[in-house]
Amino acid sequence: MSLSSRLKEERTKKKFSQQKLAELTSTHYSNIGRYERGDAKPSAELLSRIAGVLEVSPDYLINGTLDDKASKNISDQELLNQFKKVEKFPEDKKRLVKEFLNAFIITTDLQQKLT
Repeated sequence: MSLSSRLKEERTKKKFSQQKLAELTSTHYSNIGRYERGDAKPSAELLSRIAGVLEVSPDYLINGTLDDKASKNISDQELLNQFKKVEKFPEDKKRLVKEFLNAFIITTDLQQKLT
């Protein structure tokens, strides 16, 4: 999903017209239409106002959910599923997994540099 589609989806969830969203964010309704079509992108300041009115974060409008971001950046589905499971662990267990992962990464980096 893109910024344009998330913006339109959130606006329609709130049952706002483009005109209403424009009024609430102090912009022109034609700009909202351009953002929803993907013809333009709002400034950071306007994006923040839009997100506030829609009660979502600017990051969500730009990147989607954490699952969307993770799925987009991690192609190994098994690894992605493991990370999702670890995310539900208590903090002390998550810290252990992170320490192990960091140690493994450092070891692998050193081995690659030595070869």
